[in-house]
Amino acid sequence: MTHLTASPAASALRTLAEEGGHESTLNAYAIGGGAFAALLLLLWITTRLNRDR
Repeated sequence: MTHLTASPAASALRTLAEEGGHESTLNAYAIGGGAFAALLLLLWITTRLNRDR
């Protein structure tokens, strides 16, 4: 049985999987909290502009 050689992309993906592949500086809770705050701000702006006159 012959072994297939791995493509450069497959070896790069294997290397990323072994190393973790994510930045330690990105904090998921900070990103989620910021997105939540932005959505709350947009909701507040929408309700202020949508008053019945």
